[in-house]
Amino acid sequence: MDEVSRIVLALEVPEVAEEVMQFLDRTGRVRVVGTAVDGAQLAEAVRQLEPDVVVAGPRLVGAREGLNGSGLLIVDTSQSVGTLRRAIRAGAAGFYLWPAEREELALAAGRAQVARPEDASDDARVLAVYGPRGGTGTTFVASHLAAALAQREQRCVLVDLDISFADLTSALGVPADEQVRTIAELGPLADELSPHHIDEALWRHPRGFEVLLASAGGSTRLGVNAHLYRRAIDVAARMCDVMILHVPRALDDVALTGLERAARILVVLGLDVLSFRDAKHAVSAADLDGRCSFVVNRATRSTITPRDVERVFGEPPLAVLPVDRRVAAAQDQGRLLPMRGRLGRAIDRLARTVVEEQA
Repeated sequence: MDEVSRIVLALEVPEVAEEVMQFLDRTGRVRVVGTAVDGAQLAEAVRQLEPDVVVAGPRLVGAREGLNGSGLLIVDTSQSVGTLRRAIRAGAAGFYLWPAEREELALAAGRAQVARPEDASDDARVLAVYGPRGGTGTTFVASHLAAALAQREQRCVLVDLDISFADLTSALGVPADEQVRTIAELGPLADELSPHHIDEALWRHPRGFEVLLASAGGSTRLGVNAHLYRRAIDVAARMCDVMILHVPRALDDVALTGLERAARILVVLGLDVLSFRDAKHAVSAADLDGRCSFVVNRATRSTITPRDVERVFGEPPLAVLPVDRRVAAAQDQGRLLPMRGRLGRAIDRLARTVVEEQA
């Protein structure tokens, strides 16, 4: 592996590009392996060279996913609301003014290679819990499964991908007066994330699992995007036994990142036609075939039964969680239910299945 970061430089003004390239090369921290002057050239350079990081002008980059996993740093000679918005939409890990912030640019670019993901062979098993229909109990299943796994002596990290509402924060009873860290604080570190950074950001639940909390409205913050979540998931997966991704209903870029990274997706269903319909649509739209298992939540007497899961989706439900009247009150109070009774035993059986598969 190279000892310096491999950079593709994409700037529109040749004179500025020459200055940036010469300065970065002189630092000894990076090596410019390719250049581009427009979006098409940049896409081809990224495809062929697979750089650690792209240093680009704000008008030359589009969606972050087009960079094939490379880090992104934005450079411009002036700063405006428009250029900052372009940087946010592109998923940049940082915005730097040239030449005033050239030292900061070089430092960020030099760290990109060090922070590349390691061999994923020892990664935790990553599970996504996803409810395509609102109100099926995705938050309940994700949080209680994390508690059941912790009870089975698994180090479990629960990651909230709901950047719009951050529902896990309330559901887990995170004290409003407690200074807690969220994914937003990791934004400036996206391309240099380490296990130490993740460990400092995790909130510890009294039931023994750890949580990377979302920040409501986080999508408006620089660096809080699909790229940051991908990096955080990759690093955190090397720190635990099982990771659970709490995926919101909306299939935005962050949600799709979680679904793509998961080895198995637990699709939470209710016993109603709309829940089945929405699940069929989501599995098709997000191309999730082959990785989905189905969890029936709040099962009760109905014209639709758990047996219909196999008829509609081609496999029986992995778990059937019975309805429990205590759930609503517990969630309103930010409490998790104890692992006893019919519901607790059903969740524990689901956790046992996850542990056995991991083994």
